[in-house]
Amino acid sequence: MIDLRSDTVTIPTAEMREAMAQAPVGDDVYGEDPTVNALEERVAEILGKDAAIYMSSGTMTNQVAIRTHTEPGDEILIDKNAHIYFYEAGGTAALSGVICSLISGERGVFGGKEMEAVISEKEPHTTTMRPVDLHLPRTKLVCLENTTNRGSGKVWPLEKIAEVEKVARSKNLKMHLDGARIWNAATNLKVQESDIANYFDSVSVCFSKGLGAPVGSALVGSFDFIREARRFRKQFGGGMRQAGIVAAGALYALDNNRKRLIEDHANAKLFAKGLQDIKGIQINPKDVETNIIIFSLSEMSSHEFTDRLSEQDTHMLPWDDSSVRAVTNLMVKEDQIIKALEQIRSVL
Repeated sequence: MIDLRSDTVTIPTAEMREAMAQAPVGDDVYGEDPTVNALEERVAEILGKDAAIYMSSGTMTNQVAIRTHTEPGDEILIDKNAHIYFYEAGGTAALSGVICSLISGERGVFGGKEMEAVISEKEPHTTTMRPVDLHLPRTKLVCLENTTNRGSGKVWPLEKIAEVEKVARSKNLKMHLDGARIWNAATNLKVQESDIANYFDSVSVCFSKGLGAPVGSALVGSFDFIREARRFRKQFGGGMRQAGIVAAGALYALDNNRKRLIEDHANAKLFAKGLQDIKGIQINPKDVETNIIIFSLSEMSSHEFTDRLSEQDTHMLPWDDSSVRAVTNLMVKEDQIIKALEQIRSVL
């Protein structure tokens, strides 16, 4: 099978399974799981933050972060295609009671000018996000996503992040990063993950995307922030007991699978270049920066295409009626990329 549906479809290796089987465990709610504690210390160290908290999913880490930064009735600034807004089931409204002010970025990336434009639309005659007025919501937080899922794995340039942070700090806004694929972004930029995280008050990272762990994400930030985040994790039903079993898989992935992401990026570029030569497919290989490939079909619906491809045991996701998403991952090797291209030619 060639499974290009997502970088979360990977099966733990024998070494990862052994680490999970041997992991010492305890009650994480009481802070007594040594493997969870080790994972949290490690990820905080890598990202250059004081502390971290382990959770079951990236959606939970994002939503807990928003709840920790805001109060019901507040406002956050976010790209209109961001995962937090688009794919987290309205959690910002349901769980934190905040409203989203949407920014139209380019493939999920915006800069200081786009932020200033949104601010000007709200209050053209004030230097703050909104004046102190009991009629108006308070703007509290800016959320970025790196890499961008709906932007086909686009990486935020550090200078763009710096632009956004400069405007945010001038307006007394906090900064949160949905860094589910920060590992891919750092690999692409040839920097440390902490070089990206440094711009943010909080960062959410995922261990099952790209790194191949079976379960889990983490939220990092200051000691005070993470202490408050633990309260909201419990409130959201995210308290875990002997979670060291799955945390061991995340810890193994963190220490062993980050450097190999360059292989996924190379396979994605190889795949995109091959797709460019197939009649009936539209794609610009230059848009493929990391491990996500989105391409359009001109002669077949995406659903028919993926159904016919799955008959050959190669799997991708319909993105909309006329486009398809493929994501390279540690389960897919170079020879399988070449085989998938041959199957696509036969289908079309």
